[in-house]
Amino acid sequence: MERFQGGDGGQSNNRWEMGLQSGVQRGQGTGSIEHLLSRAQGMLNQSHSEAEIVRVLQESIRGLSKNPRIEEDRRDKGPEGGERESPVALRNPFCSFFLFLSLLLVFMSTMQMTNAKVHHHDFVVQATPVKRLCKTHNSITVNGMYPGPTLEVNNGDTLVVNVVNRARYNVTIHWHGVRQMRTGWADGPEFVTQCPIRPGGSYTYRFTIQGQEGTLWWHAHSSWLRATVYGALIIRPRKGDSYPFPKPKRETPLLLGEWWDANPIDVVRQATRTGAAPNVSDAYTINGQPGDLYNCSSKDTTIVPIDSGETNLLRVINSGLNQQLFFKIANHKFTVVGADASYVKPFTTSVLMLGPGQTTDVLITADQPPSRYYIAARAYASAQGAPFDNTTTTAILEYKSANCQTKCASIKPVRAIMPAFNDTATATAFTTSFRSPRKVEVPTKIDHNLFFAVGLGLMNCPRGSRSRNCQGPNGTRFAASMNNVSFVLPSNFSLLQAHQQGIPGVFTTDFPGAPPVKFDYTGNVSRSLWQPVKSTKLYKLKYGETVQIVLQGTSIFTAENHPIHLHGYDFYIVAEGFGNFNPSRDTSKFNLVDPPLRNTASVPVGGWAVIRFVADNPGVWLMHCHLDVHITWGLAMAFIVEDGVGELQTLEAPPADLPVC
Repeated sequence: MERFQGGDGGQSNNRWEMGLQSGVQRGQGTGSIEHLLSRAQGMLNQSHSEAEIVRVLQESIRGLSKNPRIEEDRRDKGPEGGERESPVALRNPFCSFFLFLSLLLVFMSTMQMTNAKVHHHDFVVQATPVKRLCKTHNSITVNGMYPGPTLEVNNGDTLVVNVVNRARYNVTIHWHGVRQMRTGWADGPEFVTQCPIRPGGSYTYRFTIQGQEGTLWWHAHSSWLRATVYGALIIRPRKGDSYPFPKPKRETPLLLGEWWDANPIDVVRQATRTGAAPNVSDAYTINGQPGDLYNCSSKDTTIVPIDSGETNLLRVINSGLNQQLFFKIANHKFTVVGADASYVKPFTTSVLMLGPGQTTDVLITADQPPSRYYIAARAYASAQGAPFDNTTTTAILEYKSANCQTKCASIKPVRAIMPAFNDTATATAFTTSFRSPRKVEVPTKIDHNLFFAVGLGLMNCPRGSRSRNCQGPNGTRFAASMNNVSFVLPSNFSLLQAHQQGIPGVFTTDFPGAPPVKFDYTGNVSRSLWQPVKSTKLYKLKYGETVQIVLQGTSIFTAENHPIHLHGYDFYIVAEGFGNFNPSRDTSKFNLVDPPLRNTASVPVGGWAVIRFVADNPGVWLMHCHLDVHITWGLAMAFIVEDGVGELQTLEAPPADLPVC
């Protein structure tokens, strides 16, 4: 079995898939061999018979042999201009049989080595009294916990989560960053892949973790419920495998959140009614606790234990609604080893910057004098002049030593010196440090070269509107858009249901691949371009097509950093920069060797980022800004990825208990 080098140069996980992929990287195949194996593994996890798994392998090999993209690759040009046969000539029946037999033998030989499990959980969504900042609120929680329960699985395991809604609001649960290969019905965004779970209703999410390791998370994807409905999803290596870094002594998830001294649903409803920006949060939290610097909070401050000399793994998650956050521990440095459930080439830093939705795995060594050190997070607020929560949340890194057993609580923690709230240079230095741990196969032949202008806008109020409903700047209403389309969710059907059943009138497939009007995106934008058009437009992709998207920020109303999240996919971030993207100048900056694999990209304030992926997961997949205020205003779109050939390239049938609208 092939082993690959971890970022520290040491030996790491057994990866039997790698030898079979022949360089096709995880998440970037086009109906590739790994997907055959992943699907077979998923079927094994779900107790399908070996005969059924063999049948699926046979059908899928036939599908690969008929794949037009593979046929196109077979006919690539030789050095003399003539055609030459690809080494993978799947049209040859003998080669197809040999490939099937090889796959079958390898898969069956690994069945005994994998101990994949099916994890069953019950999530009860309910109102729970939660006291923060001296006041008690009836907050929406899962199982009475804030944050919600941490789910721990291994790569290859299956999750079955039954969600019962006992709250007074509609709810869905999104498994942020999970690829959901062919299981789009379990992705969770309201009115995109499902109708909401109504009060008193239930729905069971079923999906398999395939080829992902590290830290993800789950959260509500309905209105602003995720302010309190969220939790960590920890994915460890398969049984028998190991981390590509020395095993840490302890592992601690740290979820960074935002707390309103009000009902978050009331906050967003008021903003929607008035057209103004919503009130900012009253506190940030670490694992649900604001920390020492807020009123009525010191006694419940989160404590993270550590022993002198040991190295621990911190799994940091920005689960806040609307704010990018800087994260530090006083007098300590981090070794970054993972992000968004992908390993990265290790690098050292004293500060992290995470946009909402992003995760970062770091190693920390207890190499300071035994004491107590503040763990702190505060805003990175890039939008000039926009209000933000300018407070700091803290936890405590507490050394456990002979000198500190009895008097630790009386020792004042060492303070962390945080970056300025507008320190874009520090944020950029961090985000541009990420690399994959080895050379990866980045798509180079691009089928869809897209350019998305992303940013804010203002909607003019119709004549006769009441001033109380037009409280945005100069009597307008705030909006946001991609390519001047302000996204509107349907209400009678989910987009995936409408696509799968061919229901007309729910959406159109004419989302523009470029802005309708080219302009100086980061300069002084004409007021005539500030008002977007509201609609439900999707962009259609065929299975296996390759996509490049330039995500271009705009300065309409104000420029700011946008964390853009794509459901159902990981993507390579091949470049980022400031100003307007210029292909003749900026293409030379592309990293096509070892770019990081992420599910959420931070588009720099007044700048751009370029991502690439392969459309290898059929379904309807939302792309949106993970600042919830912006998705509320319409900063979103969705891709339709059509089915390919055979079962492994086809969206599964909807489950029987899928909620109805």
